[in-house]
Amino acid sequence: QVQLVESGGGSVQPGGSLRLSCTVSGFTSDYYEIGWYRQAPGKEREGVACIRSFDSKTEYTDSVKGRVTISRDNAKNSVYLQMNSLKPEDTAVYYCAAKETLLLLCRDYAMDYWGKGTLVTVSS
Repeated sequence: QVQLVESGGGSVQPGGSLRLSCTVSGFTSDYYEIGWYRQAPGKEREGVACIRSFDSKTEYTDSVKGRVTISRDNAKNSVYLQMNSLKPEDTAVYYCAAKETLLLLCRDYAMDYWGKGTLVTVSS
């Protein structure tokens, strides 16, 4: 059974940084994608960044390009989201999600497995 556990959320001032971690277990395939998605209060869930397991191909939503980096450490079974220059509009619950696939879909409706989320608050 695939399990995803997020950590690293918290409160930070505008301009600050946070690193989110997603620990992954239970995959039976070496071919999968993992992504970070977020949902702000009163808004729809949106994709932030995704990474493919076997070649580390990445995709980012336009609003975070240049500020956010997704990476993976297979030895630690973890995927990270380094977020810099945080803005109040980055405030949301951040979820880690995954799907066994050869593609890089990076669409929340396509993901099969979800973590419980971690809250990021950007406020002065």
